[in-house]
Amino acid sequence: MTDTTLIDPIALAQALIRRPSVTPADAGAMDVLQRVLEGLGFSCRRLKFGEIENLYARRGTARPNLCFAGHTDVVPVGDDAAWSQGPFEAEIADGVLYGRGAVDMKSAIAAFVAAVSASPTPPGSISFLITGDEEGVAEDGTVKVVQTLAAEGEIIDHCVVGEPTSAAVFGDMVKIGRRGSINAWLTVEGKQGHVAYPQRAANPIPVLVDLLGRLQARVLDDGFTGFQPSNLEVTTVDVGNAATNVIPATAKARVNIRFNPAHRGADLAAWIEAEAAKAGDGFAGQVRVLCKISGEAFLTEPGPFTEAVAQAVAEVTGQAPELSTSGGTSDARFIRSLCPVVEFGLVGATMHAVDERVPVREVRDLTRAYEALIRRYFAAFAG
Repeated sequence: MTDTTLIDPIALAQALIRRPSVTPADAGAMDVLQRVLEGLGFSCRRLKFGEIENLYARRGTARPNLCFAGHTDVVPVGDDAAWSQGPFEAEIADGVLYGRGAVDMKSAIAAFVAAVSASPTPPGSISFLITGDEEGVAEDGTVKVVQTLAAEGEIIDHCVVGEPTSAAVFGDMVKIGRRGSINAWLTVEGKQGHVAYPQRAANPIPVLVDLLGRLQARVLDDGFTGFQPSNLEVTTVDVGNAATNVIPATAKARVNIRFNPAHRGADLAAWIEAEAAKAGDGFAGQVRVLCKISGEAFLTEPGPFTEAVAQAVAEVTGQAPELSTSGGTSDARFIRSLCPVVEFGLVGATMHAVDERVPVREVRDLTRAYEALIRRYFAAFAG
């Protein structure tokens, strides 16, 4: 049986883009999506944490449960005047849809909804896990929805995240894993004094330089199967000393490590803290470290699920996609605790940019790919 209500992915994408849902604002985007999903027979739950609106919708009770995950929140538009089309007007010019969220990732949400509406009712369940906090601090969005669903015993068998994973052309890449990420804030507190009398001061800068040198001297690894090598980058060094004859009291730095499955975030945090203790040994001051793990590295092993996704993409594009672990983090890092997860969506070239845009035909191609995925997935996993 096919749904009698066919959703136009372009019209739905436009309706979502016209809601200026810059994190943490929702601006009615979830209401738009919920109305459409309820019209397709989904049971919808709104899960609000703090300021953030989240939505979990499911149609069906049987397994397998194929979930689509995404976000309705977007980044700020930047210079509004620099846009050739209004960032929230969702205009189509020369076959191209413009607007904040056109690529990242309201069009993908619309495409999957449209694919569901055009697909026969499967022998299982389809669900949507949609957050409004992917572009923000990601504390009240997917991570808390996942925790809630897990506590309730909700089972999701596999998940597709609609992030813009295509690199150069539509369908050239599917993400099957991501590197982890850890940020570390390093603060060395010394004692201010005159540069001519260093014995009266405790200069924090040499200690910080030593610590950064220790961290950068380590080769974290030479790579991991399917992953590029882990890397540590110093992202800022701050002293804030405008004087030429003053030893400052404080020196700060921040580093980020993108790591593959050869490491765990907690182990890297412990290493940073140990190196900080060594750098501060004998120093008449204090060295403080604050580490925050944004996500652990993960890999969805190639198999029937990744094959179903890759074959669905190839069915539309005529080319097999690269199965990649490149790029930054996404909410897949939270969903991985529930089930195997892959990411597939549009070309990401204009995401977060002025004049974010996507060709209309690519949104329709994405819809067709999602239709093929739904068909192939349930053929492989149902029954």
